[in-house]
Amino acid sequence: MSYSIIGFGSVGQALAKAFARKNIQVNVAGRRAPEALTPQAQAIGPTVVPTTLQDAIASDIIFLAVPFREYRDVARLSANWRGKTIIDVTNAYGIPEKELEGLPSAAVVAKAFTGASVVKGFNHLGASVLGADPSVNGGSRVVFLSSDDEDAVAPVAALAEQLGFAPIALGAFKEGGALVHGSGNTWGKLIFKDLVKFK
Repeated sequence: MSYSIIGFGSVGQALAKAFARKNIQVNVAGRRAPEALTPQAQAIGPTVVPTTLQDAIASDIIFLAVPFREYRDVARLSANWRGKTIIDVTNAYGIPEKELEGLPSAAVVAKAFTGASVVKGFNHLGASVLGADPSVNGGSRVVFLSSDDEDAVAPVAALAEQLGFAPIALGAFKEGGALVHGSGNTWGKLIFKDLVKFK
């Protein structure tokens, strides 16, 4: 299984730290050329590999960690995303409801990525928390996952566990997933909730 993070701002770098902690290779890409990302990537760890956007979209699982409105630009990189899993880490807070057509933001993103399995996840934590060690007080930091494609959640949950997190599936976007969506001036009730699961 291959992994990429598209978007290498604070959230993308936080995700990269999670991979680096477990010595799992992850490609990182953004608007800037790979060489421009190299200093930050090297500072995080040797398993964080700057690459082009075209190389990044060749991965099996792709974290979408760009500002919400930029999801369209990423989606245009391929005409067919079949076989790919997109983990939507974006937040649509401040985006007018009418722009989302009455849909949860992840459902809007899913429409743009033709053929992909889209899972909402890792978006409810701020970058500083997301980038910290998820082993906390004898437990594991929780990440919430939701998708309209039920089969897509299991591999993302397995990856979350591999990275040290405790995944909790919330169901479809409009059901439990609504708890981790933001739009207009409203945040879902689980946004910014830093919870820990004890086994």
